[in-house]
Amino acid sequence: MATNETLNGPKCETSFEQVCHQWHAAASNMQEYYRLLTSDAKIALTPKQLVWTLNKAKLYRYTPRVSADNRHRVPLLLVFAIMNRPHVLDLRPGHSFVEYMLDRGYDIFLLDWGIPGPEDQELKYDDYVLEYLPRVIRKLKSITHQAEFSMLGWCLGALISTLYGCLRPDDGLKNLILLTAPLDFSDKSVGGFTRWVSHPAFDPDKIIASFGNVPGEMIDTGAKLLKPVENFVGTYTNLWDNIEDPDRTEAWHAMNTWVRDIIPMAGAAYRQLITEFYKENRLMNGNLQIRGEQVELSKLRANLFNVIAEADHITPPCQSDQVMNMVSSLDKEVLRVRGGHIGIMAGRGAEKSTWPHIDTWLAARSE
Repeated sequence: MATNETLNGPKCETSFEQVCHQWHAAASNMQEYYRLLTSDAKIALTPKQLVWTLNKAKLYRYTPRVSADNRHRVPLLLVFAIMNRPHVLDLRPGHSFVEYMLDRGYDIFLLDWGIPGPEDQELKYDDYVLEYLPRVIRKLKSITHQAEFSMLGWCLGALISTLYGCLRPDDGLKNLILLTAPLDFSDKSVGGFTRWVSHPAFDPDKIIASFGNVPGEMIDTGAKLLKPVENFVGTYTNLWDNIEDPDRTEAWHAMNTWVRDIIPMAGAAYRQLITEFYKENRLMNGNLQIRGEQVELSKLRANLFNVIAEADHITPPCQSDQVMNMVSSLDKEVLRVRGGHIGIMAGRGAEKSTWPHIDTWLAARSE
């Protein structure tokens, strides 16, 4: 039986207002969700100047934030992977590794490998290590008037940096920081890329014959399939769960903008990566040659800081740790960080975990 209370207008009007409010909030949230999924955030905004180019590659110098008297003497060169843009190092204001290090007095240079075109299909690690990097470093030295420099390599950038440090140990490399460095492929049981590409049926030549340069979408999809539920479902449900938290959604937006900026890998470099590194493990086995020069890890003498992500499914920790037993560096240290391949440097909390450790280690060796 209806009561007077249930028949009274105010109760129904309040309920109707609540429903309208909920529908309006849901519509606004859906509109925001669509914007985040389909638009690009403004990333890599820290001021910098272009100081050198070669083919598609560009070298930038970031505008210093402290006076010359308070700046570290030894400049820092950032080297990212060849199949991603380096913008993740300068993701967004207030959450940028570049910004963080500039505030602490480093003179920072960034190498952007650029986007390879069809004419770059034959580019190999030989070119990156012995053609591009030496020229970059000569330019860096001429600008800073310093004979020594530090280099931070991340992912395949860490591999390239390691090869350079082995082949040119007397060229002024004082400090080498490796982040999630894929160097040792002896353990074929770790799964992921190693298991896939080490299979005898995996033939990089067929991929290169079909595409020339390997499409970034192919590499990106392969990486996402290592954790399919998390990458194809979880990231979007988490975004919706936090849709009313602007800080979290803008962080997601910036990261998603970087992730979507996919570039190809030069065909010859891809073949070399799969065959000479993943399948044959030449670097660790001591039979890798770059332009006819033998690469010996024992020739690496720079101070070494090796940052390993404990939950890394792209570069499992076992691919990064054994190098410490093979180099000749007298000053060497390993930092193991909780987190994944990208999260240890660009995830929430990186500025409280990884970044301060890098700064503390590097500052003591940059004077």
